[in-house]
Amino acid sequence: MRQIIQHFTDDDLYKFTMCCAVIENYPRTQVRYKFNDRAHTVYPPGFAEELRAQVKMLETVVITDEEIAFMRRRCNYIPAWFYSYLKGFRYDSNWVKINQDDEGHLDIVFEGSWCDTIFLEVKVLAIVSELYYIMTGEDKSFDYDRYYAKSRDKARRLIEAGCTFSDFGTRRRASFEAQDTAIRAMKECQETLAGPGRFIGTSNVYFAMKYDLVPVGTMAHELICAIAGMFGPQMANYLAMRTWAGTYRGALGTFLYDTYGWRIFSLNFSEDYANMFKGLRVDSGDNYEELDLIVDKYRSLNIDPASKQIVFSNGLDVDEAIKIQHYAQGKCIPSFGIGTHFTNDFDGVKPMNIVIKLIAVKITESWPFYCSTCKLSEDHGKYSGDPATVERFLEILHLK
Repeated sequence: MRQIIQHFTDDDLYKFTMCCAVIENYPRTQVRYKFNDRAHTVYPPGFAEELRAQVKMLETVVITDEEIAFMRRRCNYIPAWFYSYLKGFRYDSNWVKINQDDEGHLDIVFEGSWCDTIFLEVKVLAIVSELYYIMTGEDKSFDYDRYYAKSRDKARRLIEAGCTFSDFGTRRRASFEAQDTAIRAMKECQETLAGPGRFIGTSNVYFAMKYDLVPVGTMAHELICAIAGMFGPQMANYLAMRTWAGTYRGALGTFLYDTYGWRIFSLNFSEDYANMFKGLRVDSGDNYEELDLIVDKYRSLNIDPASKQIVFSNGLDVDEAIKIQHYAQGKCIPSFGIGTHFTNDFDGVKPMNIVIKLIAVKITESWPFYCSTCKLSEDHGKYSGDPATVERFLEILHLK
């Protein structure tokens, strides 16, 4: 089987930015992640064995001088010391445990230092997705010339509608080539089409380098989940904002607020942080209702919401992004991060519904036990974590 991940920066920017924050603030923290296939997919026989081989191959993937030079140029908010860490970073397949039961269901667990295992999530998800299509033979139906035309048309429609958008599709892409094709098509459309909208970049650092685009991203839910596991969910958003502000001092100022829902975040979102952060990201719930809540919150703090950027990234396609653009116009500065719809939209192919979530944490390696944690987004069917932890957090946050 060919090696699926061949570039260290074939990963989302937020893994790098969070890793830097973790090393500065929680350098000894240990974590546990768990894979969840929401569709309960039955994987082909031997899938776990092939996946273990792919994870073992990650041990040969190291960052190059070209990749570091690009990140230094495009990501000037990342301190110089972090690149020394990346130069010395090596994957260890022992961090990953993979099993497949008799029915074909897949179980994956990561465990180790947070600053090490943080680089596994996106890569392993991308491997699982691409490997599935290879082993089922579905990849043989992928028509990349048609995909290029389809992707270019998506970009055209978004640009003509005035949407500012980027690719967020690494984790559940149909293949490396699918993401490459989509990004190339969108960049070439941007270069040849004059319109009010704009394709601004991609969350994938390697493709940003290949096409000289802006790497896009800030943080993921795992930052708030880990802090909640260590210190409790009531003030986890506040502590995460304080950590992020201390690390980046105003850069990367789009906060992902929905880890425990709008209500508790709103209580944590004081005027100083509302002014400091340039905006928020909507990643669950009803996009229109969430925007209205955000607008009302800014107005209650005497802040003009039209001066704030709101990034929408909740399972979007082109039609939904255009609808939100019309609704949000004049209320905020809208932008869109679109994932699976960009990188896994072949005719007749069902995208995978897979995630890997941080489920347990201990503040140092000397602790004899982990503290469980969970995610309670605005999409109640997408709570992550074991049921007992979910129930406990719901009670603590008065969400029951």
